[in-house]
Amino acid sequence: MASSAENRRGIIAMLLAMLLFTCNDALMKLAREAYPVGQAIALRAVFAVTTALAMVWFMGEARKLGEMFRPLVLLRGMIEAAIALIFIWSLAKLPLGNITAILMASPLIILVLAVALGIEKVGWRRTLAVMVGFIGVLVVIRPTPEHMNIAAITALASATLAAIRDLVTRRIGNHVPSTVISLTATIIVGLFAVTLGFFETWVPVHRIETVYVGGAAVLVSLGSFCIVNAFRNTDVGVVTGYRNSGVAFAVLIGFLLWGEVPDAWAVTGIALIAGSGLYTLHRQRVVPSAKLKIEGGPAS
Repeated sequence: MASSAENRRGIIAMLLAMLLFTCNDALMKLAREAYPVGQAIALRAVFAVTTALAMVWFMGEARKLGEMFRPLVLLRGMIEAAIALIFIWSLAKLPLGNITAILMASPLIILVLAVALGIEKVGWRRTLAVMVGFIGVLVVIRPTPEHMNIAAITALASATLAAIRDLVTRRIGNHVPSTVISLTATIIVGLFAVTLGFFETWVPVHRIETVYVGGAAVLVSLGSFCIVNAFRNTDVGVVTGYRNSGVAFAVLIGFLLWGEVPDAWAVTGIALIAGSGLYTLHRQRVVPSAKLKIEGGPAS
């Protein structure tokens, strides 16, 4: 049981991580106004790989770089690449608040997959919470003929892949450092983006959008550092619930930069997703038999 001071530190770190991740998304959304998706991700990968290598060296874990070639580490990296490509494409076509809300369904999807794979048994309370959460996703997406949005559907696919990535991450042994896992994913994401570039028309990089991409790489690295610290020596059930602050940050930044104002349907859907997620996390903490422990990890 963590002390009040430790939990307070964890909450502050989580809030800061969500703000940093949301600002990263905003910068990538700005960059996508000029760059095609592959080029935007490839440029960010250049900055991110440099940052990741520096973190490996700083943590004294260069001797474990060989762990990059373990099958599960490589599989996680490929899933991460798919998430990045789908998410960054959707980011240019959806309000920031909406896409962030859809991604908040990822913990609910993890629970569904865990049940399907026999990892976890779920009672009627959490089953109902999951159903409410997915209703919230449908309200945000509004899959009707007049509101059908392929970008929203792909954002949901990104959230599903994020859930699969997190389940794969749980299977990677503790002997593989987090810095090495992150470096592997960053390199694979960059390679996928360069490959996609063969099917795109890339534009000159001497423009302000390159600064946005560089800033995004720094912010996502700092966000990852903050989220790791949010879960060290804290009560996970207390800290994790503050992930939902990302939606509030996204709505605020979306309004300030693009004048995006969620309509009544989007606000209702966001509330359902957030409420469902918070209740699911609460039940995950209080049910002693729960095998699926909620852990922290960087957003994609």
